[in-house]
Amino acid sequence: MLTLAAVGLTIGIAFAILFLVSSKGLSTFYINKGSVIDFLTGLKWNPGVKNELGKPIIGALPFIFGSFAVTFLSAAICAPVAIGAAVFMTEISPKFGKKILQPVIELLVGIPSVVYGFIGLSVVVPFIRNHITGSGFGIAAGTIVLSIMILPTITSLSADAIRGVPRQLREASLALGATRWQTIFRVVLKTARPGLLTAVIFGMARAFGEALAVQMVIGNSSVIPTSLFEPAATLTSVLTMGMGYTVMGQAENNALWSLALVLLIMSLIFILAVRMIGRGRKDA
Repeated sequence: MLTLAAVGLTIGIAFAILFLVSSKGLSTFYINKGSVIDFLTGLKWNPGVKNELGKPIIGALPFIFGSFAVTFLSAAICAPVAIGAAVFMTEISPKFGKKILQPVIELLVGIPSVVYGFIGLSVVVPFIRNHITGSGFGIAAGTIVLSIMILPTITSLSADAIRGVPRQLREASLALGATRWQTIFRVVLKTARPGLLTAVIFGMARAFGEALAVQMVIGNSSVIPTSLFEPAATLTSVLTMGMGYTVMGQAENNALWSLALVLLIMSLIFILAVRMIGRGRKDA
């Protein structure tokens, strides 16, 4: 009975959050008469001001672009490094990986995001400003910080996926004359591919929803940058900066809830992707 009550409470909280975010987020369009097309394709963000048609200016495309840019770039940079580290920990030096690298990875997972953001603000931004170009704030700085943040997550999940490959497959491959690298590349990684994809998607989900660290280094400019070294903004950075300065029920506050609804939808998409990959692995 207690277990059933706990499950029911969990489901109820999930549906309550979904209802709250959805109702608040959609109020921008059916109460404040905002345009969905303008929200998804507009370039100007000023919800407190109305345009010539009497609709709030809620162009969220720069924030959506910024979120996707830092997420996919950080995943593209981090995934090969994380998978390579997982291979080293499990296949090349499993004892060293288990005794030394695994605790280090777990330690990195537990570091608060504000610490990563402060390191990015103190090290990454000045380095880009002094040795590359621009002010240092921008997509590049956010990508570097996020890559470091999601590295331990992807590495840990990838290592678990590789350890889940049956030992008999490795022994069979070696018995047929394959080298260790051929076994790793053609047998181990291929068999663990669903788990590796799941690890990358989890890392992308964390990167997409990260707020504080990105806010500290990306520049928070509501424009679509033409370079990786120009300031930009993400959905989460706009939310964290604006939610405390708006009044509940006003157009500005409802517009921020609409951004939160986009984040929620993207989280659901990431979860569905993970479940589809898991279902495909079971069917195989």
